[in-house]
Amino acid sequence: MDLKSLIRDIPDFPKPGILFRDITTLLRDPEGLRYTIDLFAQKVKDAGLRPEYIVGIESRGFIVGAPLACQLGTGFVPVRKPGKLPAAVHSIKYALEYGTDGLEVHQDALHPGSRVLIIDDLLATGGTAGATAKLVEKIGCKLEGFGFIIELQDLQGRKHLPDVPILTLVEY
Repeated sequence: MDLKSLIRDIPDFPKPGILFRDITTLLRDPEGLRYTIDLFAQKVKDAGLRPEYIVGIESRGFIVGAPLACQLGTGFVPVRKPGKLPAAVHSIKYALEYGTDGLEVHQDALHPGSRVLIIDDLLATGGTAGATAKLVEKIGCKLEGFGFIIELQDLQGRKHLPDVPILTLVEY
């Protein structure tokens, strides 16, 4: 299946000069969504990864990460923006091009030594994924790898990520 044909390009979003890769058109397509999850599961197996938890980055990482966790028989853990989780959290702040941001995960969500695969929709500069990796490692978990539907290769985000397998479905 050609996943690129299911991804819509939106020019000048969120600001002029940006070409936004919109996966909502992929997600609404039942066969495309199923294929995406099946392909991720196969790539995880082919890479020899054995995660105990899928960590999904807010918010599109939730959409793909939760069904992938079901298919792989793992737990699912959401990583959220600050102030969104109700219990005690581990947190991390990270730099953006225009300021700082933060991420949080419940303190009881992951146990030290757990094997984790981080999932999101897009690898661009690697800032959010890299911060998520640092958060997971701060807890003492073993980062098995990353999975992204889309990789924007010109932005070289993988250079800013730890040296673990990076699984992508579509490259631009």
